[in-house]
Amino acid sequence: MSTDVVPGVVAVVLVSLATLVIGTWGLRISRTTSDFFVASRTVRPRLNASAIGGEYLSAASFLGVAGLLLTFGAEMLWYPIGWTAGYLVLLVLVAAPLRRSGAYTLPDFAEARLGSRGVRKLCSVLVVAIGWLYLLPQFQGAGVTLRSTIGAPPWAGSLVVAVVVLASVSPGGMRSITFVQAFQYWLKLTALLVPVFVLLAVWMADGAADPAAAAPHSWSVPLAWPGGGIGLYTTYSLIVATFLGTMGLPHVVVRFYTNPDGRAARRTTLAVLGLLGIFYVLPPVYAALGRIYAPSLVDGRSDVLVLELPSLMVGGAVGAVLTGLVTAGAFAAFLSTSSGLTIAVAGVLSQDVTGRRWGSHRLGGVAAFRVAAAIAVVVPLLMSLPAQDVALARTVGLAFAVTASTFAPLLMLGIWWRGLTPVGAVAGLLVGGLGSGFAVAWTLATSPSPGWSSALLGQPAAWSVPASFLTMVVVSRLTRASVPAHAGRFMVRLHTPEAVELQR
Repeated sequence: MSTDVVPGVVAVVLVSLATLVIGTWGLRISRTTSDFFVASRTVRPRLNASAIGGEYLSAASFLGVAGLLLTFGAEMLWYPIGWTAGYLVLLVLVAAPLRRSGAYTLPDFAEARLGSRGVRKLCSVLVVAIGWLYLLPQFQGAGVTLRSTIGAPPWAGSLVVAVVVLASVSPGGMRSITFVQAFQYWLKLTALLVPVFVLLAVWMADGAADPAAAAPHSWSVPLAWPGGGIGLYTTYSLIVATFLGTMGLPHVVVRFYTNPDGRAARRTTLAVLGLLGIFYVLPPVYAALGRIYAPSLVDGRSDVLVLELPSLMVGGAVGAVLTGLVTAGAFAAFLSTSSGLTIAVAGVLSQDVTGRRWGSHRLGGVAAFRVAAAIAVVVPLLMSLPAQDVALARTVGLAFAVTASTFAPLLMLGIWWRGLTPVGAVAGLLVGGLGSGFAVAWTLATSPSPGWSSALLGQPAAWSVPASFLTMVVVSRLTRASVPAHAGRFMVRLHTPEAVELQR
């Protein structure tokens, strides 16, 4: 084995072993079905915030943001701004009421709020589809990382992540993976923060060149959408998708069911805002230094900037150590986000698919969860193999557009408007889901091109989100006679603090 690949191999092995060891330690206290799904609703705010930070900061955050900033410039800062601000919207509108609903999953909430099995089934399909779409860039990122650091084929990294995730999630579920994800957040932060100090010292020793004056040679080629109107549209569409998409991500929402009460859910969200803000300061630093030291990566390889910048700037043993550190952080990003998504998708599949009676056979709660976890990982793993050429942050952005067009309207109207009906919810979910879903399929299957049609389908949230909201409201008004009889009581439950209920 070449000495150049040793740090990468060591990093991947150590992160994988740490994930399995911590997950096994958490297994000691995972005994009930509630432990597997929501950690028996006993996770405290600080631990939960670290775990959310661990699973939320995915391949797109660790690798993709710096790559986008290197290629397209400061306008791509809307990605990390939107991903962080989405938690502010979640804090104000959704976090506490969602926890008070007492549900395990998004389909559980939809059925409890609207009293409809049909809405539940549609939500289950959407959770699985969104979860699998979000898993794609995690597997792609793992392939990119191993290919860049040790020259492995793209499928190798995807396979390693899939195996480690299954090995860590299946035995202990949510209870054990909470400790794993909390550890992985701090590992990711350290993996970016420590090299930044060294790289900035090298940059200053080299004369502190201005990144703005060191534009890569290919920046002379127009990389943004031509025309001010189209550029403005794509920016606002990205803002809508990232600000509203967070609340609909299944692996994020399920985390709030693990808090003891609504107050803890709000405190968790506030802590997450701080953790994300600290982390997202770092990728722009890598992008700025990349404009000086790695301009060649603009030509189709920008996602490896974080991985290759230490060796390009430092070199030698120190560069190898720093490369190993960022590789460890990158792999932690893939593992933590994949674990959260696997639990969210498996929770839905185990209740609505693998936990059902098939002939004379019926799996129990934990066994059904483990079978569902295997399905949740294997399907997107196979899907990721032919889709290795889509930018990481771009793929995640598409997933946000779908969640913003489906679950964001359902949650906001379901929590804050008594008049939502089952028919209205289904109609809005179909309009938003099919519209944004078609746009995602088109984007993944074609190459970007100038013009309004490409912009509208490449960034669909600006039209698909309002269409979903409007459809839910209009159809619900037309079918107001079907408002569930228990809607008023359920709304009181969502908005009554636990302390008030205890006093009663």
